Amino acid sequence: MADTSARMLALLALLQSRPRWPGPELAARLDVSVRTIRNDIERLRTLGYPVEAERGRAGSYRLAAGGKLPPLLLDDDEAVAVAIGLRVTRGVAGVDEAGARALAKLLQVLPDRLRPTVDAVATTIDRGPENVGTDAPDPEVEPHVLSAVAQAVHAGEWLRFEDRGTPRRVEPYRLLSWQRRWYLVARDPDTDDWETFRLDWIEPRMPTRRPFDPVPVPGGDFTAFALRSIAAAGWNVHARLRIAAPADDVIARINPTVGVVEAIDPTTSVLVTGADSLETIAAYIGMLGMDFTVDSPVELVPHLRRLAERYVRASAEASAP
Repeated sequence: MADTSARMLALLALLQSRPRWPGPELAARLDVSVRTIRNDIERLRTLGYPVEAERGRAGSYRLAAGGKLPPLLLDDDEAVAVAIGLRVTRGVAGVDEAGARALAKLLQVLPDRLRPTVDAVATTIDRGPENVGTDAPDPEVEPHVLSAVAQAVHAGEWLRFEDRGTPRRVEPYRLLSWQRRWYLVARDPDTDDWETFRLDWIEPRMPTRRPFDPVPVPGGDFTAFALRSIAAAGWNVHARLRIAAPADDVIARINPTVGVVEAIDPTTSVLVTGADSLETIAAYIGMLGMDFTVDSPVELVPHLRRLAERYVRASAEASAP
């Protein structure tokens, strides 16, 4: 590879592809001498790329963090995957705009042979609405909230935040993205209670820098716990309904994320469910196909009554000669 600029870009791409490269292996890959590799490494350093070297017989090179952001060197499949992925970013405030800017930069340097594939995806695929199961607008998480929570989870440090005005201190364990929302699975060290928090409802405080000793989540599965918890507490509104059916029959009819079921007696159970609005609960509870009464909230009853009257009018008009 005689052209120095092309060789240095190829060297940079190799350094990005794995944590460490022995000098002789880099030389063999680029078909140059080890001395040339050393010289090219020095050129990269003068350009602001922090390349670290480990000396000795087993010496190697690695691209360290910091310095200038190196050129993003992608193969064909990676470039197409990134271009397509940038078109469908959702759920974090500002990501749509940042994704559009990044996509514009990528398209500027995309090879001509790849443009037909990316253009085909852009012009032939529409994105369906995410908000199909509720009448509430899609929530967004501020980037600084997602970043602060993710860093606390990664570092295994206590997290302090305001949850809709209530100060909380928890052990953060896992982030979950589900149904256009972001959640945190965490444990309260004072009560030993496990909870799931919506990130669009919280505001982090200063980092605690205080590590904690992790304990197993109930059931051993963070996602399963979060989905059960969301059904009981992770919505804007909740309802407690007394169902005229055994608990096993109710459980068989619902998704675990829809609600939590408790047996009252062999023929009666309680369903605690939630949604973004009472109108949504009123619409979906009829799909259960079982008789029920409302324990709470009383505000749900008028929504049920309006739906009942509408269905009666519709059925009367359909049966009229």
